[in-house]
Amino acid sequence: MKKALLVVALAICGLSAQAKDIVDTAVAAGDFKTLAVALEKAGLLQTLKGPGPFTVFAPTDAAFAKVPKAQLDALLADRAKLAAVLTYHVVPGKVMSQDLKPGSVKTVQGSALNVATAGGVKVDGANVVKADIAADNGVIHVIDTVVLPRD
Repeated sequence: MKKALLVVALAICGLSAQAKDIVDTAVAAGDFKTLAVALEKAGLLQTLKGPGPFTVFAPTDAAFAKVPKAQLDALLADRAKLAAVLTYHVVPGKVMSQDLKPGSVKTVQGSALNVATAGGVKVDGANVVKADIAADNGVIHVIDTVVLPRD
């Protein structure tokens, strides 16, 4: 009986201490509903649930709300373009805020984000409003604007 209780107790502890991937971490935060929908439409959910590590510059729902509705609807309807925009927000590896240096950083999409650190961290002009949100497969830096790759 004691052994069975110990096994149950360990199982419960294991479940509550389970680490979350980038997607689960963002969803749990509550400010990334549009990002989660976009990741699903682009077919990128499983990628960002993968082993990584990834650094994601994650636009909030308020950041997506800045995009004109017609433009956002068109983007959400074009899977290839949506995937390109979303992967432009992702950098390979786990890059913490103190490791971000001014200059260019190559994204998963293939283009480079411009990083500025004077007066706070910015990527392509978007402000990092919250940094270093740890996930088991990388890190999230919250940004206030959706950034778009240069064609």
